[in-house]
Amino acid sequence: MLNDMKPIHVNVAVIGAGTAGMGAYRAARAHTDSVLLIEGDVYGTTCARVGCMPSKLLIAAAEAAHQARHTEAFGVQVKDITIDGAAVMARVQRERNRFVGFVLETVEAIPPCDRLKAKVSFQDANTLVTEHGQLIHAQRVVIATGSIPMLPPVLKGLSAHLLTNESVFDLPTLPTSLAVFGPGILGMELAQAMSRLGVKVKVFGVGGGIAGIRDPAIRDYANKVLNEEFYLDASAQVKSVKEWAGGVEVHYLHRDGAWQTEPFEYVLAAAGRTPNLAGLVLENTGLQLNERGVPVFDRFTQQCGSSAIFIAGDASNDIPLLHEAADQGRIAGENAGRYPDIQPGLRRTPLAVVFTDPQIASVGFNLKQLNQQFKDRFAEGLVSFEDQGRSRVMLRNKGILKVYGEHGSGLFLGAEMFGPAAEHTGHLLAWAAQQRMTVSGMLEMPFYHPVIEEGLRTALRDLNHKLRIGPPVIERCMDCGPGA
Repeated sequence: MLNDMKPIHVNVAVIGAGTAGMGAYRAARAHTDSVLLIEGDVYGTTCARVGCMPSKLLIAAAEAAHQARHTEAFGVQVKDITIDGAAVMARVQRERNRFVGFVLETVEAIPPCDRLKAKVSFQDANTLVTEHGQLIHAQRVVIATGSIPMLPPVLKGLSAHLLTNESVFDLPTLPTSLAVFGPGILGMELAQAMSRLGVKVKVFGVGGGIAGIRDPAIRDYANKVLNEEFYLDASAQVKSVKEWAGGVEVHYLHRDGAWQTEPFEYVLAAAGRTPNLAGLVLENTGLQLNERGVPVFDRFTQQCGSSAIFIAGDASNDIPLLHEAADQGRIAGENAGRYPDIQPGLRRTPLAVVFTDPQIASVGFNLKQLNQQFKDRFAEGLVSFEDQGRSRVMLRNKGILKVYGEHGSGLFLGAEMFGPAAEHTGHLLAWAAQQRMTVSGMLEMPFYHPVIEEGLRTALRDLNHKLRIGPPVIERCMDCGPGA
């Protein structure tokens, strides 16, 4: 690994060794042998270390506990359920470390001469300087520095009892109680998981948003269902959060209209993440920055303006998802490697999944985008899963799916879902959207019986009728099978 103080000269410098950075390194390396991967913090991607994987491990434990508690409706009696909080967290950490180990193996496979462990900042658009003063002269640069947790103002000043996604998975055991600030994706996933594992949980939000759901009807439905498990106020009024020796006290306006002060062992800040750009001194690059301090870039080439600087992954504040970071890293790396031959890369159909229960999925154009770009040129189809056959058989019959299509062309435009197995339905719909299928064409695809996907067919039939292409949906349609 490079560590002397001689100036370094490279064709491409990649700042950040996360998912986007490593993708950019590999892509650039296909075009030039002169690539330097720079990491200022620990190796191991956000996903493996503090994001996707440890959160899903906690959710898996929570699902096991939840299922064990809810067997009676099937005629199955399960007695004396206990949760060993230390054992739960030990498995989370053990498996998390295993996933991180896979990432570290990938990093170690990179030649040491191509790696530098250092924090860097821009001296100018083609010169980086480490915290020790070593200069790196790079003809092209890829910024892939990831993101860091945002801290709501009401939580500033807290210390020992403040958690973020970068510390919560290192707890030695489950907390007794947890106040979650931010009902976004990670906040809702962790709040529900902790609640199902026996932790007293309350969730406080601002502005009414829940896990990124755009459709108001679906959001209201999700709010109702989730509140059956734990306290969720997506538009909360919190006056203060004070730390004391045993935890924190939250003074807030309860939904019943009374102000109250409630103690919690920990607070989880889950108000989202922000691009990790503060230390780069981007003003020295001459790049145009937006109101959040992020360089203005072309999302099909990842190029910042007309410069030789590219940006990828969470640092771009575009779509902070692993598969998007990987795509952006590849595009940025390829263009940095073959610069000045800049070419647009493949940007896939938007797909996002939230691993609450019921799950949440969004595909393609969301409702806000549809109202902006299609106005009165789209229709929506709807299905409720409350009476859907397969869902009811499994007692997973809560949820709504809405699908959107374009008048005239019949083109499938997107969907939003809060319901069972949304991760799988979401993939089917994303593939259909990327193939630019029509709603009628989707209905020509096979549907087995009895499966949850039959609910998708019902929604598509409803949409096709509203697009004035197909007949009305037949109630209790027997060619579909009972309860389809």
